[in-house]
Amino acid sequence: MTDSSRHPHVQLLDRIIAAAEAGDATDLFSIYADDAVIWHNHDNREQTVAENAVVLEKMHTWVRDRSYDDRRIQVFDGGVVQQHVLRGVHIRSGEPVELHACVVVQVNDEGRISRLDEYLDSRQAASLRP
Repeated sequence: MTDSSRHPHVQLLDRIIAAAEAGDATDLFSIYADDAVIWHNHDNREQTVAENAVVLEKMHTWVRDRSYDDRRIQVFDGGVVQQHVLRGVHIRSGEPVELHACVVVQVNDEGRISRLDEYLDSRQAASLRP
């Protein structure tokens, strides 16, 4: 990470990563705006925060020892872009997991995420689920 790691937008991403690594989506509801949208390129669907929280809390059934590594962050006016690699161990196969992703995040005037667009390799994502 760069010196931008102290920026409030980056701190929001830090909190999402902490929630994902812990498998605890409780904090998501204070990170995202009430009407926030989470979109994924691999299925071209939008999710609510509640729907995304369910997925985050199920991740432990697909991948253990999750970490978000190689974070590359660019802050812009009204948001932040992060590239990263999700690493862990596939629950069923025991094989290492490496999922490259990029998120583009819009932050509203209240300092909460109003939209998160996630881009990842659909083949890599499909291989995570048992």
